[in-house]
Amino acid sequence: QVQLVESGGGLVQAGGSLRLSCAASAHILRTYAMAWFRQAPGKEREFVAAISRTAGTTYYADSVKGRFTISRDNSKFTLDLQMKSLKPEDTAVYYCAAHVSVVRLRNSDSQYTGQGTQVTVSS
Repeated sequence: QVQLVESGGGLVQAGGSLRLSCAASAHILRTYAMAWFRQAPGKEREFVAAISRTAGTTYYADSVKGRFTISRDNSKFTLDLQMKSLKPEDTAVYYCAAHVSVVRLRNSDSQYTGQGTQVTVSS
């Protein structure tokens, strides 16, 4: 059974940092490109960052470029998102996602998605 379990969300002040983690099965980490999406209240899900299966290439939404860093450890079966200089507009539920195609992930399409973790940034 495929499982993606996010953790690390919480409440932080603007300018602060958070690190999100996603625990995934060995099959997922060995086979799929991975990404983080987010969805704010009343808005559609949006792409945040993606990383290729071998971690050789990363992609970021313009809104988070330079502030967020995506990484994966295929030996520990984890996907991380380091978030710095957080802004109130980063407030959303953040989802870990997987797809065989990193291109599809960049278009907010996923084959597997976790349950999400809430990130709230106060001003």
